[in-house]
Amino acid sequence: MKTVAARPERAKTGKQWQSTQYSNLIRYVPSGTFFARLRIGGNLIRRSLKTDILTVAKLRLADLEKNERGFEASRQTASKGRMTFGDCLAIFKTNTETSCLLKPSGKRYRAEVIKSILKSWSGVEALDVRRISANDCNTWAAKFSNQYSSTRFNGTLGVMRAIFKVAMANDTIFRNPALDIKRAKVRPKSLALPEPEQFQKFIAEMENGASRDSRNCADLVRFLAFGGFRKGEAANINWADCDFEKKEIVVRGDPETGTKNWSIRRVPMITDMLNLLKRLRAKRSDEQPAIPVMRVRECQKAMDRAAKVVGMKRITHHDLRHLFATKCIESGVDIPTVSRWLGHKDGGALAMKVYGHLRDQHSVAMAQKVSFSVNPAASDEAKQLANQNGKSYFLN
Repeated sequence: MKTVAARPERAKTGKQWQSTQYSNLIRYVPSGTFFARLRIGGNLIRRSLKTDILTVAKLRLADLEKNERGFEASRQTASKGRMTFGDCLAIFKTNTETSCLLKPSGKRYRAEVIKSILKSWSGVEALDVRRISANDCNTWAAKFSNQYSSTRFNGTLGVMRAIFKVAMANDTIFRNPALDIKRAKVRPKSLALPEPEQFQKFIAEMENGASRDSRNCADLVRFLAFGGFRKGEAANINWADCDFEKKEIVVRGDPETGTKNWSIRRVPMITDMLNLLKRLRAKRSDEQPAIPVMRVRECQKAMDRAAKVVGMKRITHHDLRHLFATKCIESGVDIPTVSRWLGHKDGGALAMKVYGHLRDQHSVAMAQKVSFSVNPAASDEAKQLANQNGKSYFLN
């Protein structure tokens, strides 16, 4: 039950702001939202607590006041030319938490990275940043790179450099000691995707499983493979997003994090997707437009079991996105178009890096179909090759 302070009648008082019985806590009358209003270091801070629930507002106010006072203490220390790594870290954390450019997922990632830095470099918070050398940073990097993946190492290195930039911005140091650390080479993942017949057996095994959601899990696999969606995106596609007339699906992503690139995109329905959605809609014709198309958000355990039964390598939800891109390219769709369907914003650079070899293989295969010969054997061989290339992964 919500516990809120009494809201006065604005028409009678004419006031937009209402004080509360709690220090530094006020309320914006038109919306009922609570705000923090406090003075720290001579500066007046007024910031929304993004809630109209009093108990929640009190907790958020305490956290905000603690962070702001810590930030001010670090700033005062920096102004005197003395900063520890912990001081820089406190400012970096505050900047991260208050940033409107970072998604919640990005903020959570930074928090995880900071924990790994503190765990891998014992006592670093108490060190004077002026005494942390490039050699110290390289020693940490050598140890860290042996414990974590290349991707996590590079992400952590970026955060480490950003923390030292705080000291540079306050004129405590003049050169970033982590700048000379080399980024780790990230080897592209070797794609081990199922063959068309194997994929059909895989889906059939999932559909015939003993779980009450076996059919729903199989439909999720089809949905991901036919549309190339990320798992979080697929979970938030509802019937209103499926335009059967234009034969396209609007992808909005997770309500909290959005799509990966902060944008809404439209993905055309391939024939298999159209058939899948028509089948599901016919069975669930009474569902409202706001109801999600998929009834399950993930099915990794069911996928693992089915893969083991049919004797194929384990695949993940994201591998189904790769499967979609692979089939599109093998079917002759150009890489920039596939990249756009996937939601990439680099004009196809990433897709070219990941799937470029498929274009070359497809090109060589297609070249074998071109012949000036009237040799029947050659013609039969070309037809056979064309039939092999025409096999579909995506059959209901």
